[in-house]
Parts: sequence; structure tokens; C-alpha cells
Amino acid sequence: MAPLLSNVRWILFLGLALLGNLQAAEAGVVRKLQNSRPAALVGRERVSVNENWRFSRFQSNPDSLSYNVLKEWILPTSNDFIVNGAKHERPTGDAPDGDVEYIQASFDDSDWETVNVPHDWAIKGPFHAPNIPNSMGALPINGVGWYRRNLTIASGDLGKSIFLDIDGAMSNSAVWINGQILGGWPYGYNSFRLDLTPYVKEGDNLLAIRIDNPLNFSRWYPGAGLYRNIWLVKVDQTHVGQHGTFITTPTVSAESADVDITVEIENKGNSSRQVEVKTDVYELDTGSGQPGIEVVASFSPTTASVAAGTKQSVNASTTVTSPRLWGPKPDQVPNMYVAVTTLLADDNVIDSYETRFGIRSITYDGDTGISVNGKRVYIQGTNNHHDHGSIGAGFNMRAAERQLEMLQEMGCNALRMSHNPPAPELMDMADTFGFLVLDEIFDVWKEQKIEDDYHVYFDDWHEADLRTFMRRDRNHPSIMAWSFGNEIVEQTSSSGVATARELGGIINEEDPTRQFSAGINNAQAGSGFAGVIEIPGLNYQGEGRGTSFDSAYPPFHRAYPDRVLWSTESSSGVSSRGTYLFPVTGANSTTVSDGTGADESALSVSAYELYAVSWGSSPDKVFDVQDRNSPYAAGEFVWTGWDYIGEPTPFDTEARSSYFGIIDLAGFKKDRFFLYQARWRPDLPMAHILPHWTWPDREGEVTPVHVFSSADEAELFVNGESAGRKTRKPSSYRFRWDDVTYAAGDLRVVAYKNGTAWAEDAVRTAGAPAKLALSADRDAIAGDGRDLSFVSVAVVDADGTLVPDAADEVTFSVEGPARIVSTDNGDPADFTDFPSLTRNAFGGRALAVVAAEPGAVGDITVKTEAEGLEGAEVVLTTA
Repeated sequence: MAPLLSNVRWILFLGLALLGNLQAAEAGVVRKLQNSRPAALVGRERVSVNENWRFSRFQSNPDSLSYNVLKEWILPTSNDFIVNGAKHERPTGDAPDGDVEYIQASFDDSDWETVNVPHDWAIKGPFHAPNIPNSMGALPINGVGWYRRNLTIASGDLGKSIFLDIDGAMSNSAVWINGQILGGWPYGYNSFRLDLTPYVKEGDNLLAIRIDNPLNFSRWYPGAGLYRNIWLVKVDQTHVGQHGTFITTPTVSAESADVDITVEIENKGNSSRQVEVKTDVYELDTGSGQPGIEVVASFSPTTASVAAGTKQSVNASTTVTSPRLWGPKPDQVPNMYVAVTTLLADDNVIDSYETRFGIRSITYDGDTGISVNGKRVYIQGTNNHHDHGSIGAGFNMRAAERQLEMLQEMGCNALRMSHNPPAPELMDMADTFGFLVLDEIFDVWKEQKIEDDYHVYFDDWHEADLRTFMRRDRNHPSIMAWSFGNEIVEQTSSSGVATARELGGIINEEDPTRQFSAGINNAQAGSGFAGVIEIPGLNYQGEGRGTSFDSAYPPFHRAYPDRVLWSTESSSGVSSRGTYLFPVTGANSTTVSDGTGADESALSVSAYELYAVSWGSSPDKVFDVQDRNSPYAAGEFVWTGWDYIGEPTPFDTEARSSYFGIIDLAGFKKDRFFLYQARWRPDLPMAHILPHWTWPDREGEVTPVHVFSSADEAELFVNGESAGRKTRKPSSYRFRWDDVTYAAGDLRVVAYKNGTAWAEDAVRTAGAPAKLALSADRDAIAGDGRDLSFVSVAVVDADGTLVPDAADEVTFSVEGPARIVSTDNGDPADFTDFPSLTRNAFGGRALAVVAAEPGAVGDITVKTEAEGLEGAEVVLTTA
């Protein structure tokens, strides 16, 4: 009954607050600050401008513009984030864009495509785009893309500051309003703000954005276009600045927590302003995203006199009693708070600003690694690129949520944002899911890895890129450390040491509460570069490269005994889901090559999960070396949690997506998932058998059977006969029966802990394909055009057993107010375009991604059919 009463109170509160807002609006006054939490942010409006863009892509330059041509008008966008260098003056003359018709309201764009943002223009294909390497996914990421839409500005908004916030634009963006260039940002992963105020007018305003991607600027698939959210912010000319609060918790205990806040006030007006700053703290309901009603703490009010055209910061402190601490799952709870900062002038609210944060402590210790709230947390992390598989790089909340859900199911507790700033919403999700985060900014500094990568911009932009990235993200409690680089080319040179010192200095200025790391693959213990890094990150050096067991952990620990050490990249195991190749290596880690764990003719890699690239190692080997160096080896970030588009090693020029993932590109679990789950969730009763047991061409041949489990012992039964009971070896989560002879039938394993049966698994020989089986990850989705249901199809025999080698051509269709966004099957060598409704099953499975139409209400029926097989359907509901 208590939750119901609470909800009723909240509804009544919102109604009264809304009525007060309406009455104030009718009276034409600014509402006075009330004693209770306002129902909405007063004085500030943030509006999505994602809908109804006109878009056209040009493979050759249609306008004679480029970053270099527009550079002097783009650079001033970075001025708010330049501290060490000289700021950039905007040229006084006209920009070289006078002949560009796309920035003019008079241009007729009616024959352009209508799109909604986030939008990745390349993901629809086709594959084999001219001159785009397979390392970038062989998709048409290159060219110039123009986006245009109208902004309507009401008369009441004139006199306010009006900003355009772009969460990410890939890449070399330039922005115009009403024919006037505003600025832009070359680095496609960073968020940035542009001030529209001087150029907007009442009524219609033409917003135009130009994107310009060269042919070869990324080592993986970057996506293309306005691939993250875009916002219009309207606020009083005196307001909390962009990323304008910084909250820290210097002292934390179960009884109380000291909380400090810095608030930056910006005055864009023409006269000085006397401002009072008040901040109240509320618990955040992470389910609804709404603050609670009760104030749990208040910062002491402060006042500031902010001169025209300047910024001023004020500081305040408070204490939260009996704090609900933020900590990583599963052993802790990711509780969140929200601070609501209110600016008042002449007792009227002129701005209010929310800052989500968590109360927690982090300790860095050379002997024990990372501790959160006094509890050691062994890092069970994954590296993750930013694409969502078949739907591309365009950010989608549900797609990101699904990725995190599956990683957490596996036991993952940490994310490395490799190798670039993530979408802001992904950081929010990391907070609420309870992941720890290594937040990373650069893959390249001054020396290139490929021709047109970030080294082109580094000298002009690295300070602004680093500072804006940190200011945007630093209130997230999930961030345990920053990373300023990955496998930097100049890590063994004196110039690299100097750059590392500069970047480290900036990090310490922007956030003195956290340490910084970098992924090191060449610099050795005792080197100048490694000496700068507060948390040396060992890329593959930790476990020893390839088949070597020469671990870098001991020499690094001797050189830096007080520093945390972790593997910022580990393993780089490779596999194709459901594919098993023979013979099977007897070693616990083997370098993959054609005929040894790989079949180049089929572009497949064995899923016995014992094979890795030349610099990598199997998970088994990594586990062993980590445990040998425990507890000072703080953990690992596996390369990678999910497969991603591009970097299709070991078939670099032949396939289109990676083999590295623990989960394949479509979201189907590889066998490796269960190997990591056995290690990372040792108390979860589970056992997983591999391979499948449908081998009509292997009757009488030796077919090794492996079982992944954290059990003490396991007994395998082949067609009812025991193949032996085995004891698990230290640091191993793999039981091996390498001499099993194949005979059709079934396999069953019984796993034991403390002498008692603890978990079982079984597989059996499948018959001929007979029908399709459909399942949806969720059978109810929002009718907003963005929420997704991931619908999986399995090819099964007459008894419903998955046919593991089925490759039938499956066709998806939908009835009702919905569309199929994309399809996939998890095969890195499948070049069927992602929007295709027809796709071959791979390993007996395929996937369709379904979205409801905006405003849709009612049922959606998803159907599949395949020649000679009984079809299937599943019903989704939408509202």
C-alpha cells in the first residue's frame, strides 16, 4: 500500500506544480522559487531536434568546402575549452561559403531523403563500397553529407540564449543557421555546443549541417552522419554554463558523506548580473529517471556578481547523512542522487539545472587494485566499440541496453570505452546498471596509424577535445579512471613522453579525484612513457603475447609497486559462433591460422575458444596468468565484449566484421560467453557443453567434448555411458574429454560442487530441418519509432532441436504498424545488406530488428518463412 500512497502524493504534487506554472504563465511573470521540488526545470528548456531532417549524400565534393577551407571559422568553437593555449578569433570577413546553395532557405530540398537523427548513412550499404577497406566494414562511410531542417523560434524566446547541442557528428561537421556559419567540430566522437543566439529570428530558421568523411580515417567502422542526438537549449542569458557543475565526494562513510559542488555561471548578456545560487539534493529513482520529492541535503546558498560576457564559478559543500552509496553490481548497489541547482535574480528563478551523481569512494592500491567503498573489485571488463551491429552507429537506447544486459548476465562489471568518447546516454546507463568505466578519448596522437586519422587535428584540438570530454562525463560515479590513449605510436619516443605529460596534466586539472591510464603495447616497465601513466594498462603484455608466458606484470609491479596494474586489452580470442574445426589443439592457447583453428575457404574460426590472433591468447591462458599475479593484477578488459563492424581479423581483406566478440554481431552468444560466465560468476550453477552433437560425416571419428563450468568436478555421459569424471584444474574453467568418439545420440554432463550435483547440460543430435521457431527479446515495445524488439529465428527439426549447421534462406515480414529495421545472422563473412528482409541462417539462427511506427498502438505480427520449412510468427504489442 505504501508505494501506491507515494505515487498518489507524487501525482498530486505534479498537478499542483503544473497548475502553478500555468497560472504564472498566464500572469506573464517568472515563477518564484517554491519550497518543494519543481515538477520541471524552471527557466531552462531542452528540446529534441531529431525529427524531420532532409538529407543528401554526395560521393564527390558538391560545394568546394572542406575542413581546411572552413578551419578559421570552426576553431573558435573550441575556445571555452582552451586553457593552456591561445584562443581563436573568429574572422571578421565573410566565410568562403557564399556560393553554397544548401545553406540558403531558398534551396529546394524536396527531393532529398527525409531522415530522423540519430542517423548513420552508411549502414544500409551496399557492401563493397569503392575504396573502403574491410577494416572499416566495406560500407559507404565516405563522402559529404548535408542535413537541413527548419527551427521555429517563438517571439518569447528572443532575448534568451539559444544553443544547439550536438552529441556526436561523424565527422568534420560544420553548422550554419540562416546562411551564417556557426562553427563545428572535426572529432566525430565528441559532443559540442554552438550558440545560435546572434543569428536566429522569430519564426522559421534554416539549420544546415555539413559532414565530410574521407576514405580512410578509422581503423574500424566509424559510422557516418548525425549519429547521436541533437538538442535545442533555451535559457536565460545568465545561466549555468555548459557542463557547468562538478560534484565530488571527498569523504564517504556509511554514516555520512561530504559533498562538494562547483557551479559555473555564464552571463551572455550586456550587463552585470547579481545571482543567488541554491542547490538541493534528492535521491534519484533510476527506474523512472525522476528525482524524489524529499530534499535529502542542501548546499549553502551563495551569491555571485557575474560581469557581462564572462563566467564565474562558485563553490559550496554539504553533508548527506546515511548516504545510499553507489557501487558496482553484483556485490554493491548503484544508488544515484540528483542535485538541482537554481539561479535566482531579484528573487526570481532564471535557470535550473540538474546534475546526476553518486556517492562513493575509489581507492587505487598497487597491491590490491581497485576498491570501491572499501571493497576490492576485481575488474571483469570488456572493450566495446560504439556500433550496434546491423543498425549501425546511430545511437539507440534499447540496442545499447541490450548489449549491457547481456554483458552483465555474463558477469562483466566494467566497460572500457574503446577508443573514444561514448554517447552521453551510454554513460547514464553505465551509472544505473552499476558498471565501472574506463572512459577513453584518443586512439591517435601526433603520429598516424592510418592516413586521415585524428593525427591531422591533434595539435589544434587535443586540449579542447580532452577538456570537453572530461567536463561532460566527470560527474558519473561509474567512471573509475580516465584513459588518454590506446597503443599510441609514439609511446617509445621522447615526444610521446612529453605529450603524455601534457595530457596527464590536463586530466589532473580537470579531475584531481581520479587517476588516468593508457593502453600500452610497446613501452616497457621503466620507460619514460610508462613512468607517466598513473595506471599502466597492459595491452596483451599482461598475459604474454601469443604463445609466450612472459608476463609484463612482474616487471611493471617491481618498477611501480604503488600503482594499479590491469590489462586494458586481453585475449583477442577469435571464433565463429557454432563452428567447430578439427583437429582440436591440445594446448590451452594456440595462434590461429588456416588449418589451425581456421578455415580460410569458409572464412570461419573454430569455436572451441582456444584460438587467438598472433599477439593474443585464449581466455584460459589469460585466466592462468592473471591468477599467478593476483592480487596486484587488478583485472582485465577483454577484446571484445561484442563483435563489431570492421577489423575482421584473421580475414582482414575478406570478411566484413570482427571475430573477437564474446557475443556475435547479431547478439547470439558464442561458447566463449559461458567460459567467461564460469569464471566471472563462479557461484552461478552452470555447465555448458560444446560442440554441438550433429556430425553425420564424423561417425566413428574422435570428436573432443569440452565443458565450461566453475564446478569442482564434472562427469560426461555419451549416449548414456560415462566418459569419466574429471576434476577442474586451478585457474581453469574448462573440462576436456579429448578422446570421445562420435556417435549420433546425446551428450550430458553433471557438474559437482562440494561433492554434490550442482548443474547439468545436455545436447543431442538434430534431425533434418523441419520448421522455424521465433522468439522476441521483448513482446511489448513503445510506439515511438525508436524502441526495438530483437526477434530471433531458429531452424529446428521436427522435435524442436536446433539444427546447428542449418543455413536456410529465411525471409522476414511484418504485419501491423511496424517496420523491420535490419536483419543479421552473426556471420562475419555475410555481405547481405543489413536492411535485407531475406538472409541465410548461420549456425541455425538469424535475427530481425523490429521497430513500431511513431504513434503506433496495437499488435504487430512478425513472420518468417523458408522454402520447405514450416513458418513461424510472433506477436508484439505496442502502445
